[in-house]
Amino acid sequence: MTTPVYRSAWADDEVLALKEMATKFFEAELLPHQERFAAQKYVDREFWNKAGSLGLLCASIPEEYGGGGGSFAHDFAVFDAQYRLGDTGFGNMVHSGLVAHYILAYGSEEQKRRWLPAMASGELVGAIAMTEPGAGSDLKELRTTAIRDGDHYVVNGAKTFISNGKHAGLVIVAAKTDPSAGAKGVSLVVLETADATGYRVGRLLDKVGMKGQDTAELFFDDVRVPVENLLGVEGGGFGYLMRQLAHERLVVAVCAAAATEAAVALTVAYTKERKAFGAPLFDMQNTRFELAECATLAQVARVFVDNCIERHLRGELDGPTASMAKAYTTEIQGRVVDRCVQLFGGYGYMLEYPIARMYADARVQRIYAGANEVMKELIARSL
Repeated sequence: MTTPVYRSAWADDEVLALKEMATKFFEAELLPHQERFAAQKYVDREFWNKAGSLGLLCASIPEEYGGGGGSFAHDFAVFDAQYRLGDTGFGNMVHSGLVAHYILAYGSEEQKRRWLPAMASGELVGAIAMTEPGAGSDLKELRTTAIRDGDHYVVNGAKTFISNGKHAGLVIVAAKTDPSAGAKGVSLVVLETADATGYRVGRLLDKVGMKGQDTAELFFDDVRVPVENLLGVEGGGFGYLMRQLAHERLVVAVCAAAATEAAVALTVAYTKERKAFGAPLFDMQNTRFELAECATLAQVARVFVDNCIERHLRGELDGPTASMAKAYTTEIQGRVVDRCVQLFGGYGYMLEYPIARMYADARVQRIYAGANEVMKELIARSL
């Protein structure tokens, strides 16, 4: 008796067709270059244009702004396809999943028509600059400033751990327009990086995992940003960030669930092929029991994430539940991948094996988009 194939209710035929197309594209254009991308610490700039030409960028952005005209489900299908293949280098989750939706939600009509089509085509790569050397989860402590000077904001400060930092042509910068006002002084200004005097990309950071992902330091030294590049209203940035964080945390959960399922499938296949003491490793009771538990944990994570996606598609996903999804799925991802590494034995520690890269990639999931300890505090406040 075999377990019936589970199909997520939110993934209709159109969504599944997009996922299949994304999978084929990543298999052909991403996986063969993973080692090179990891060595250079970013995917090739041309890769973004190729993805855009297939409609894999901004799939949930309305067609009138150059996007795919789908729902969040279409974006999630693309992210799922990538993480099921064990890749974390391509920063589309930030570009399409976050940056594009900040512009869609808070941008003026002119801003949306100016930036979103270029993001959908891959002409512009998007980044969002929140984290600073001295401010991570506590966004009220931002030190970067954007002080009004006539028709411009003058931006000064530094950001770190910025995904898509090297290639970013458009950066949403969280900065203090009123340094004395605390959270109410935070605004979002959009920097178009081409020929921006005083803007500098620093080091491409050498991370434990996610080696192929473009992650950089950014520096702003009297960078002048036109006032019309303010996103939303002055002083509204903190509220915008808080409202979008539920979506961001669900994006992380979607990727965590996909990676967990991929790790289980990879390990089941390996243990059925690997011989130990004259029989497949899978025939040993400990192996079977370990994989049975890992498969169960992966399925529970998947069902929870699917429920959150369905609620999000209806506009009903609340912050505490999104925090639960992010914290739970990333903890499960780390636990399951660790047990899978054990079943691979020594080979599980060799970076030429995908399971070893999954192990390194999984750790940061519990840190970014709000550390899991912060998630627990947010959940506790709702009880």
